[in-house]
Amino acid sequence: MQVQGYFDLRFEAVKEAFTALFDNPQERGMALCVQVGGETVLDIWAGVADKDGLQPWHSDTILNLFSCTKTFTAVTALQLVGEGKLELDAPVARYWPEFAAAGKDKITLRHLLSHQAGLPALHQMLPAEALYDWSAMTTALAAEQPWWQVGEGHGYAPITYGWLVGELLRRVEGRGPGESIGARIAKPLGLDFHVGLDDAEFDRVAHISRGKGSVGDAAAQRLLTVMMSDAEAMSTRAFTNPPSIMTSTNKPEWRRMQQPAANGHGNARSLAGFYSALLDGSLLESELLDELAREHAVGNDKTLLTRTRFGLGCMLDQPAEANATYGMGPRAFGHPGAGGSCGFADPDRDVAFGFVVNNLGPFVLMDPRAQQLARVLEDCL
Repeated sequence: MQVQGYFDLRFEAVKEAFTALFDNPQERGMALCVQVGGETVLDIWAGVADKDGLQPWHSDTILNLFSCTKTFTAVTALQLVGEGKLELDAPVARYWPEFAAAGKDKITLRHLLSHQAGLPALHQMLPAEALYDWSAMTTALAAEQPWWQVGEGHGYAPITYGWLVGELLRRVEGRGPGESIGARIAKPLGLDFHVGLDDAEFDRVAHISRGKGSVGDAAAQRLLTVMMSDAEAMSTRAFTNPPSIMTSTNKPEWRRMQQPAANGHGNARSLAGFYSALLDGSLLESELLDELAREHAVGNDKTLLTRTRFGLGCMLDQPAEANATYGMGPRAFGHPGAGGSCGFADPDRDVAFGFVVNNLGPFVLMDPRAQQLARVLEDCL
């Protein structure tokens, strides 16, 4: 496999580990970018971007990063907190009055960002097209009764997070949440990252497909068992209501919409650049970064049915959990995206890491490919 790009010779072992991932014949395309102390030490890519395996992965190839998007959204919200336009512990209903319905008057932005609000899914099934109807989704969530009360634990909100936090951004800023993320994060930092992609960019978007054969780890199998056997379970509804959630990633409508939980499009470079900017203080004051990266919720996740640990819009490292460690330092924070893409920062080593892949793996939290690269990277430092 021909690997393109740049790597510092001190990190040749990481490049070799990246190349070795292509020993799996199912792999299609991927990219890795690592910054240490703000300096790029690896920026490499290889493989193919299109469905038919004819289009090489290029330097400017971008792809759907799924839940890697969530931390960008959280940082945008925290910038508004820093400006006094939002409060972490004020009721959401202060900004969004309809949200107080069905006993949600005490839910705060902090609860939304740390997956404690009890709103990972909608009870009533919606039509597939509702996915692309912002007001239909936010109206449904404003009326929704929580699946549990605040203080009774946490459950990951894979896609409702985007409408919940995004609607707060929209109400406070008067523009789409993707426009806020672009104006506050992507443009100032020069990141090739988009929530709401322009049609003119479509020709450089990698096609996403699922790997075949692997059933993943015990956590993945547990979640899949519930989703296949209980259509009304909260975990099932979280990923299948509206039913178009799981099948839309390559569709033009999905690329165009501003869904700041799951449809950010970018590359490994944009993930590493984002986390580097968090580490150097470009995006958040230190006390807000401390809020982002400190533990807010930990333990059994009511949605993912495995142990998770959250800050505000980011997943915190769990060094003792094989499926839940980034593979570097215990203070690492960031976010994996469905199927394998991952961005994180390790403040102890001043490392910012971005890995993206278009062959989706079956794992629920961290993908072993990203973990392997991070472990080799640590050995080089």
